[in-house]
Amino acid sequence: MAVAGKSEGRSFADRFKNPFSGLSTKLENTHLRDAEVKAIHLKHKIGKLHNLINPNHRHDEAHEKATDEKRTHIAESHRYESFAPERDGNKIKWYIDGQDYFYAVSVALERAKETIYIEDWWLSPELFLRRPPYFAQEWRLDQVLKRRAEAGVKIYVVVYKEVEAALTCNSLHTKHALEGLCPKGSPGYGNINVMRHPDHNVFENVSDMTFYWAHHEKFIVIDYALAFIGGLDLCFGRWDNHQHPLADVHPAGVQNEVWPGQDFNNNRILDFQTVNDWKSNELSKADFGRMPWHDVAMGVVGDCVYDIAEHFVLRWNFVKRDKYKRDEKFDWLTLEGREGENEDLIGVQRPKFPVGKYVHHPLSPLSGKPWAHKDQGTVHAQVVRSSCDWSSGILTEHSIQNAYCEVIRNAKHYVYIENQFFITATGDTQAPMHNVIGRAIVDACVSAGKEGRKFRVIIVIPAIPGFAGDLREDAAMGTRAIMDYQYKSILRGEQSISGQIRAQGVDPTQHIFIFNLRTYDRLNKTQAMVRQEEKSGVKYQDVQRAEAEEIMGGGVHGSKNPEDSKIPGKHKHYLRRDDAGNEKMEASIDAKRRFEESREEAGTDGDKSNTEDSIAPTTMLNGGKVSEQNWEGDPEQEKENFVQEELYIHAKVCIVDDQIVICGSANINDRSQLGLHDSELAIVMEDYDHIDSTMDGQPFKAGRHAATLRRTLWREHLGLLPAQALDASQDPNAQPPDVPNNVFEGPEFEFVADPLGDKLWDMWTGNATENTKMYRHLFRADPDDDIKTFDDYQNFLPKNNIKQGHLHDPYMPVAEVRQKLDQIKGHLVWMPLDFLMNAEMAEKGLQLNAYTESIYT
Repeated sequence: MAVAGKSEGRSFADRFKNPFSGLSTKLENTHLRDAEVKAIHLKHKIGKLHNLINPNHRHDEAHEKATDEKRTHIAESHRYESFAPERDGNKIKWYIDGQDYFYAVSVALERAKETIYIEDWWLSPELFLRRPPYFAQEWRLDQVLKRRAEAGVKIYVVVYKEVEAALTCNSLHTKHALEGLCPKGSPGYGNINVMRHPDHNVFENVSDMTFYWAHHEKFIVIDYALAFIGGLDLCFGRWDNHQHPLADVHPAGVQNEVWPGQDFNNNRILDFQTVNDWKSNELSKADFGRMPWHDVAMGVVGDCVYDIAEHFVLRWNFVKRDKYKRDEKFDWLTLEGREGENEDLIGVQRPKFPVGKYVHHPLSPLSGKPWAHKDQGTVHAQVVRSSCDWSSGILTEHSIQNAYCEVIRNAKHYVYIENQFFITATGDTQAPMHNVIGRAIVDACVSAGKEGRKFRVIIVIPAIPGFAGDLREDAAMGTRAIMDYQYKSILRGEQSISGQIRAQGVDPTQHIFIFNLRTYDRLNKTQAMVRQEEKSGVKYQDVQRAEAEEIMGGGVHGSKNPEDSKIPGKHKHYLRRDDAGNEKMEASIDAKRRFEESREEAGTDGDKSNTEDSIAPTTMLNGGKVSEQNWEGDPEQEKENFVQEELYIHAKVCIVDDQIVICGSANINDRSQLGLHDSELAIVMEDYDHIDSTMDGQPFKAGRHAATLRRTLWREHLGLLPAQALDASQDPNAQPPDVPNNVFEGPEFEFVADPLGDKLWDMWTGNATENTKMYRHLFRADPDDDIKTFDDYQNFLPKNNIKQGHLHDPYMPVAEVRQKLDQIKGHLVWMPLDFLMNAEMAEKGLQLNAYTESIYT
């Protein structure tokens, strides 16, 4: 008997629905089959329109519900309801400020053998990881990644795709610059892949477009062997060191510049411009100081590396599904430990007609990683996140907020917070503020107050959020709204933290302390340099542009001789190219040549200026006094070059009781903490290696990691750390986690050992008080407690067209200026809690209303 064909056993309904079911097999590997696949992909593209009326479309099918249930079960079994478990035996190293962090990243990237994952809010391919740039051109980020790609390393990058009308990150430039490093036919081709998300293409993704929220994580995973996580994007404006210079003028030669092109930035004066033209800089270094940048990050070796990598793989696969599902250039990533029935946890899909390969990571087994068989360190840690449907295709997770609330509520001695923002609620009646970290602070303070226990919450945040504009102008409404919400979080109104503490019979002024950071410098615009400008007919600003052209103008294809990159010292001309025909660049280089040729005639000849290019070290340990600094020419003209600026706090770190640290990308606001808005990643750390210390005068066992981080941060802010040299090659703190932190032991290390010690607190508050007074007296630095209304604001600020950040009184004797600057120690100032207290800081209107409030909280 003949065997019946497949169609004979089918129902009538099935045959009616698919009359040519066998045709697909017959058309395999034919042009008609290709046409069929393309038609199916087009159908799914158009089908996305259905999602407009089904916002739950990623969670409504049976298999999606099963995945959600599986993820929920995992999270509920973990502390803080995180996707990741607690992990013992991690080696975790802290990094304070950009110099140490970026140098360590450069070392680690150069060692990469298999894979590099990078997730950033903003990534600048032209960022120099080592300084000064002229002498470290092979350490520009794009060149490091190019070398690794050419060596066979697979590099995966996810960057936030900005709304162009609101931000200047230019992720399209990031994508083109990185993917163009290794063109077709060259070594490394195809080894660098960059995704941008969320999508703003109304035709393809109309139902899932996200305009208000951002991917805000900042982390790197290298070979599944180590990871970096914290507050530092690999982008312009972040490189800085402990003394935080404002000045970058170099009479001895522009090649000594530290911040080329748009890397030199001051948001209060002029925000980043078109960053694809990264060479340009409209802010003159001869007239203004930069905005200094304080940040904190971690280097991790241990099991937590896997959890950070898993978060990246989920994001990669989600964006592949959401935006690049039909793009063969982007592969699906599968993950060891998440295979088979668990691959849905990392967003792997297997459509009928997949586009792109399935690549298993890590490329070599986890069993070969250094942390696979034995503990690498002594830190008990857990990765936490803010993530949801739009950002990762998952149900909402806000384990970062859960961690903050629990750690703070359980604090017994102190809570120390550094953060870019501080917007939080104490309950459910403070809309539009919803995260309840503020309630945890209230609970901890009330508990201590009623027990009569010494307890402090010390918060360090920026004086003004770092956005361009005069705070008095309408254009600054958004900035004022953020500040208004911060004041309402801290002390304005019955529902504020202070109001809620006071309502329970406890004095909040004994427990809550808020500070900003501020610093000064002197622009080294000497009279000899002014003569050089006059004789050459070239302004220093034109010279700084030419320098940026020379060291940042190398095309994305880098050196014409790839072998040069392998030879130590082959850096001075490493990125140069043949720019014949580029008239603008030739004119710029010619201007620099004329400027340099007039050097001897102007009296600036020599390898070193007789005056310091920056006097920022005078705020630090053994940095000398301003009154002892040399100045060439008329002493009275020196006054024109003194500048000050807020020291912008971008760190997102919380330290509790010298035991526990939370560090990551999350700000203290709804955007970062609710999980529904910006996506974030952080790590909670507790070191089981204890050191003998004191707490409020009593013997105390402190966690080494938390205690040494807190002590070093406080020493920096108090001016009890030495200034850093630009060459970080011999600095243990500028190496990957395999090299331990140097904590600068000595009398200053012991002085800051007891976080509740009376002498330390007297210095902390005393420095803040004196520094605040001096910045008011010399510069009329704003914001200030004397500014309670907008009329006060107008009367307070410098008059007579005094430039932003300069001395407000041009007639003050220079000797008095120097003597007053000598009194400033470190960078601490009090936050002006009375600022605009009698004014309507943020009036409701088109920019600020019920629909837009959540953007600012």
